[in-house]
Amino acid sequence: MRKALTAVAGIPTEYGGPHSNHATEMALVSFPDGSYLELMGIQAKPDPAAVAAHDWSQFLKDNAGPCAFAARVPDLNAEIRQLRSTGTTVDTPEAGGRTRPDGSKLAWQTVNVGPGRRGSLFPFLITDMTPREYRAYPSGKPTTDRFGGIAKVVVGVHDLEGAIAQYQKAFKLAAPLRQKDAKFGADLAWFEGTPVVFAQGSSNSWLGGRVAEYGDAPVAFILSATGRNTGGTTGAPTKWFGHPVVWTDEAKLGWRLGFESF
Repeated sequence: MRKALTAVAGIPTEYGGPHSNHATEMALVSFPDGSYLELMGIQAKPDPAAVAAHDWSQFLKDNAGPCAFAARVPDLNAEIRQLRSTGTTVDTPEAGGRTRPDGSKLAWQTVNVGPGRRGSLFPFLITDMTPREYRAYPSGKPTTDRFGGIAKVVVGVHDLEGAIAQYQKAFKLAAPLRQKDAKFGADLAWFEGTPVVFAQGSSNSWLGGRVAEYGDAPVAFILSATGRNTGGTTGAPTKWFGHPVVWTDEAKLGWRLGFESF
């Protein structure tokens, strides 16, 4: 994954170390706005039971690309209370962590929100117990400044109207903007001012097939381009909610990554 991201899109990554779950290890590419993409794989000598029990076990085994997303919150308990007040399902917080290659130990707490797997339809929430910059910036600074950050998380859904209703209830959001993208093969709904775009495809489309196999979950990420270059893109741009979006060569990268210009 790391080699492909650099070769196809010109994006470097940094190794972050194994997780304390005895199942996975990770690398990341972090951006100036503090967001980052996490690349995750199965450890060289994992605990088979831990791998089987992992929320994203099937994605990991299938090398299936985007599978989840997270939102950092300053007060996890306050967010839990707010979401539960709307009737949204929220699990009990869990402790997590990993050890960086330099030996630094990182710790955090996470909580699952809504139905389905962790970070599927709703982002899972995370708050740091150790300084966040140690987690996001292994070398003390963003991995790259060629992109501003993650502009959009594209979540594939089987029921567009139902997903919209759940978000409006949980986060008290206004109605989303709508459009179709024939090239992407989806009906899109974007909650303006957020990074979340819902995408529903037909049953015979790549998107419909993916959602049928893996359920509601992220299917693509879109980075904000700085205008210098995007690298590795293929085809003419399309417009998503008024902004040009170009895509990397999915066949070469192995998953869908786009770039949005403002």
